[in-house]
Amino acid sequence: MASTQKLVLGALNVSYNFHFAGLLLITFVIASVCGKQYFQGLLMIPYGFVQHCDLFSGRWVYDNVSYPLYKGKQCSFMDDDFACEKFGSKDLDYQKWRWQPHDCDLPRFNAFALLKKLRGKKLVFVGDTLNRNQFMSMLCQIESSIPQSSSKLSHVRKGNSIIFKATEYNATIEFYWAPLLVESNCDDMEIHHVQDCIVRIKAIEKHARYWTDADILVFDSFARWLGSKMTLLWGSFGSSDAIYKEVEMRLRVYEMALNTWSDWLENHIKRTKTKLFFMSLSPYHKNGEDWGMDTGGNCYNETEPILSEGHWGSLTDRGTMQIVESAIQKLKTRGLKVHYLNITQLSDYKKDAHPSIYKKFWMNLTEEQLANPMSHSDCDNWCLSGVPDVWNTILYSYIMHLRSSYVARDTKYLYSDG
Repeated sequence: MASTQKLVLGALNVSYNFHFAGLLLITFVIASVCGKQYFQGLLMIPYGFVQHCDLFSGRWVYDNVSYPLYKGKQCSFMDDDFACEKFGSKDLDYQKWRWQPHDCDLPRFNAFALLKKLRGKKLVFVGDTLNRNQFMSMLCQIESSIPQSSSKLSHVRKGNSIIFKATEYNATIEFYWAPLLVESNCDDMEIHHVQDCIVRIKAIEKHARYWTDADILVFDSFARWLGSKMTLLWGSFGSSDAIYKEVEMRLRVYEMALNTWSDWLENHIKRTKTKLFFMSLSPYHKNGEDWGMDTGGNCYNETEPILSEGHWGSLTDRGTMQIVESAIQKLKTRGLKVHYLNITQLSDYKKDAHPSIYKKFWMNLTEEQLANPMSHSDCDNWCLSGVPDVWNTILYSYIMHLRSSYVARDTKYLYSDG
């Protein structure tokens, strides 16, 4: 990599308004009473200082001073799907790139401030492997900040859930496996790699009854909707009178599933309690031609992000994203606000940060596959530490602002307590 492409983090250049001096003095007074951790939490989020900032538009800069945020090998919660260093990755430069929005600085994730915000509350990630990726990232970031974590942090697996508790704060962070949101034959968290995806498009209660007590819900559901065919089921699995129909109108089926999801939210979510988020599509890097490779290339052996701003991968499906955006807009007209975190393009630049061959493979690889690493490279999920840490920092920024207004240039990024 050319040295000119490696920009090392220096002092943060945050543009505060003219109230900054007075507010900073107040902050130091509070810090002297409440302690260093609370002080850091306050300074990480620029309440009222930056009035206009699109957190999703920016560039990746090399930062080997502040990054990585944690050491993946030291995270006791790490899933083998994302543990790239554990499974032999030697080039760890992908961990040392920082997302830099154009008009402000992304605040640093602060575990103490987040747990204080979540005291007595429950945050639930609902979705597929990518949401599990993000959930694991959050646990690793929290654990790396809290000493003697074994006595203060715990997690258990129960059915479709992985439940994490920070006992000192009475805070719960949970992942719930529902890859299509509605009921399907892919709903077993351990045994879900099925060829023919069968969906009960109108059935969601089996999953959703576990979400009703959440204070914050973070949804994601894209990966399983990107195939060409899907089988719809009317009736119950195993029922003799069930009706199965294979369909190719993938976007229409996705729209129907989101309608079921939307109806459930409207009828069951307590608007005064539960805050809602939807993570946008996480891009794949399976087509190396997108960044100038020969035909057949993918994320294997990639060591740098794409630095050309505006890049959009050929496999990054705008149509599927538009279905979600439309569903969220319709919910808004029905009086229910969902914060849409559009992390797609910032992630699309990071072709270098996928597990590739550095993960646990749950099926034995053939000799042909072993001879051709590109044939079995995972270019879907993300190594940890890595890109999902940025997703969580953005989510953290929103959560910390839930009681205040934060307006971006584009109304798509407007969020407030509503």
